[in-house]
Amino acid sequence: MPARKTYDQGQRRPKPVQPIRKKPVVKAKQGRWLWLWLGLTGVAMLSATAGAFLAVSLASTPLLQQKLSAEDEAVFTKNDSFSRSSMRLPEVTRPVNILVMGIKVTASDLKNPPSELKNLGYDALVDSFEGLADTMLLLRFNPETKKIVVLSIPRDTRILLNRSRAMKINETNIEGGPALTAKAVSQLLDGVGIDRYVRLNVQGVEKLVDALGGVTVYVPQDMKYTDEAQHLFINLKQGKQHLNGDQALQLLRFRYDKNGDIGRIQRQQMVMKALMEQALNPTTVARTPKILSVIQSHIDTNLSVEELLALVGFSVQTERSRVQMLMLPGDFNGDGHRSVSYWLPSQRRIQSMVAKYFDQGYGDRERLDPSRIRVAIQDGSNDPRAVPLLIDSLRRAGYQNVSVDAPLVEPLRVTHIVAQQGDDESARAIYRALGIGDIRVETSGSLYSDVTIKVGRDWLKREVSDSYITP
Repeated sequence: MPARKTYDQGQRRPKPVQPIRKKPVVKAKQGRWLWLWLGLTGVAMLSATAGAFLAVSLASTPLLQQKLSAEDEAVFTKNDSFSRSSMRLPEVTRPVNILVMGIKVTASDLKNPPSELKNLGYDALVDSFEGLADTMLLLRFNPETKKIVVLSIPRDTRILLNRSRAMKINETNIEGGPALTAKAVSQLLDGVGIDRYVRLNVQGVEKLVDALGGVTVYVPQDMKYTDEAQHLFINLKQGKQHLNGDQALQLLRFRYDKNGDIGRIQRQQMVMKALMEQALNPTTVARTPKILSVIQSHIDTNLSVEELLALVGFSVQTERSRVQMLMLPGDFNGDGHRSVSYWLPSQRRIQSMVAKYFDQGYGDRERLDPSRIRVAIQDGSNDPRAVPLLIDSLRRAGYQNVSVDAPLVEPLRVTHIVAQQGDDESARAIYRALGIGDIRVETSGSLYSDVTIKVGRDWLKREVSDSYITP
């Protein structure tokens, strides 16, 4: 093989520079300036956000919309601070768990609704925090692992209030406000502590999306539903599109598919990821006043402004691949024909999940057995050869419990290996066996799988090159 030709400075001299012309910028320096610009943009965003939130602290409307009793305050680790001020922004100093509730209140939920809502002819939404928690999330911000964990808790999750009365967990906000909900969540999760809470009502979700300039997502199917009693009109078309606040709320409230409320949770997490990515856009800074107005009017929280700032700063600096989205392990009660529909939590799987992601208790660390892992395949390659080739590769690697789910409506360029139940070790083992794709801890896959493989076009390219192209 001939030696590579080299050049010295004497052989490649730059042309003389004319005094009136600027020296051309080489690509390496362009790259440095790009990173410098991105860095300065990030600092500017954080600084602007810090200044804006400081304005909130001086405003007349507090973040805490409703005063907690001393007994309710004691439920949260209020005196155990998790933030520290620095020269730039407050910082998260320890792992912290934040309970987030999306509240829906209609006029019929109130004992004395405002007179203007009585004769509308439908059950209007009310700007209040005293209703059912239609959405419930537990967020863990962990500076030690530099990760954010998002655990979705289905609103129909069955709990025993005071270990005696069966009820759905979304009713606890009506029964005893955020403190009772925090107690129920902690009991459900094997004693995981709740540091703070955030309540956001339905109107707040719509206005927050509008304040952020809308959100771009892929709507997985045509969605059409009308409920005159609630004045709820859902009409969305399948495909990638930019949704305003009202349209995003339609997507979030739709639950009329085969998975019901669980499908709604999957869409909630999809919208949340899109909003988190969008929040890093420099144009978001210009929208800060609108965002703060929504926070003041439609959010109730016992977070201090400094703590909120620390969480915002941590979120901005966290890589998207280190945001892990989980769902409370469980199953439906029966075939859906019972008088009350529940999501029945699986305590054994919950114990394993909280040990792994919330540092609480001890989980089972069984030897990885490929034959016992439930693998579901969703084809996003649009090529009939992809799935059979994938099944063959999986079986040769020892994966026998393989099923084929409905194909994806959104075509994929890169294969996604989804740890549906939070078991990232099994997902990594499949990644090593296939040698392709990216690993995601989220609940966007097949509901009853341990790992879902969303097949992209990259899989077929690899398999064809390995199997059919002879040297």
